[in-house]
Amino acid sequence: MAKILLINPNKWGRGITSIWIASHSSILKKNGHQVRLFDSSFYEDWNVDETKYNTDNRQYKPTHYHKNINYNKNSVIEDLQKEIDEFDPDIIFGSAISSHIHGEGEYVNIQYFNELVGKIKKDSLIIAGGLQPTANSQIMFEKFLSIDCFISGESELPLLEISNALSYKCIDFSKIAGLTYKLDGKVKVNHRQEIISDMDIIGHYDYSIFDDQVFLRPYNGALIRAVDYELSRGCIYACDYCVETTIQKYYGFEKISNRGTIYRSKSYLRNKSAKHIFQELKILNQDFQIKLIRCQDTNFLTIDKSVLRELADHIKKSNLDIILYIETRPEGINSKTIELLQALKVDGVGMGVELSSQNFREEKLNRFADQNKIIKAFDLLKKANIKRTAYNIIGLPETDEEDIKNTIRFNRIIQPDNITVAFYSPYMGTAQEIKANSLNYFGDYEDNVDGQLRTLNKSTKIPSHILNFYKRYFSYFVNNSFRELHDFKQKYIK
Repeated sequence: MAKILLINPNKWGRGITSIWIASHSSILKKNGHQVRLFDSSFYEDWNVDETKYNTDNRQYKPTHYHKNINYNKNSVIEDLQKEIDEFDPDIIFGSAISSHIHGEGEYVNIQYFNELVGKIKKDSLIIAGGLQPTANSQIMFEKFLSIDCFISGESELPLLEISNALSYKCIDFSKIAGLTYKLDGKVKVNHRQEIISDMDIIGHYDYSIFDDQVFLRPYNGALIRAVDYELSRGCIYACDYCVETTIQKYYGFEKISNRGTIYRSKSYLRNKSAKHIFQELKILNQDFQIKLIRCQDTNFLTIDKSVLRELADHIKKSNLDIILYIETRPEGINSKTIELLQALKVDGVGMGVELSSQNFREEKLNRFADQNKIIKAFDLLKKANIKRTAYNIIGLPETDEEDIKNTIRFNRIIQPDNITVAFYSPYMGTAQEIKANSLNYFGDYEDNVDGQLRTLNKSTKIPSHILNFYKRYFSYFVNNSFRELHDFKQKYIK
């Protein structure tokens, strides 16, 4: 039996049930290993207040979230050191891929994990997976000096294999697929591991590892008990700005159609069985009193429809008091899928608008989403009484301030119930990141990438203070005219 300490290096200052933590803990415990979690989320000396920031931006409706959370005034480094001294883990692990992808800071987890473990004394093997090792594992030792070994792609099975080998004191990194490590001072990159085609083998994800207050979540002006969850992994689309494309490339799905979809997509899209999903939802509702299932699946409506229909039947026959929030693309919304969403108790749907120009989306982003279909999708959902969230991006390479204003105007047409605005983020290995670097929007590698909290844009086409201004007032201008734009801008800049 090996002892594994998982570290959640979350800096958002609110609870996030990182899916990779639940999945890795599940498969490790199922195979007899001892697992603990150190969660940095609520340490005052570590986090920023994402909830306040996005409430001030009108992205969230006000709640009493902070009054219900106990924040830790201790030193995060000192408490982490105490945990390591007491537990004496064989492995410390702190970053991985899941359907969260880059959401809630998953992309930058590896940087914060490296920062934390670099400040402690330990004899443990330090391992990290995640999006950045998947995009380019060979340069990881240049960036993250405190980490001994990196896992590219999905990391549940490689981490289990390492843990099993440590139990028998016979570890040989060269025989474990997906690893990048050093041997005699040289970087060694192993062949990639196979994609996990049967997600049920991971077992029921382990949400017992989280502290109870992690389940509290602001949602439409109320506090609700919620989890981040995945039914599936993968996306059939290859949008140039999306970090999903680095996972697609790692697993060999690089051929793309002229409509922006990957070939052999059925081999890339995977999901849990309907029975397995329902059992997990039942455990979450009955054992943890979870009401909101925040589905992080990249595109919910590309999940096998027979699985979704079977799941809907299970839910209908049960008395589970749950609601789902999902993400999908507008072209998947029609009368039949609306009926399916209602049967699944879907309360809210998030869809990417990105920016208003259809030509820009198609020609520059490899994203083919018809303008009229977006408008129709938001209208259909409204008539079905399903809440709608529009996802917008500002600061994309080759855009300007007028593009932001036009995107605001488009949001007035679709009238979403909720609006999110993200700064464009340069995710390693994506086509947009490569383009942005060539245009000097960003450096060769950017730290602290987080599209919700900060722009790293160095371009003079849209200066960072203008992007910050529109992040602050985007929702305001959607709901009001531009009459006060000049005055607001003058006050903000001062």
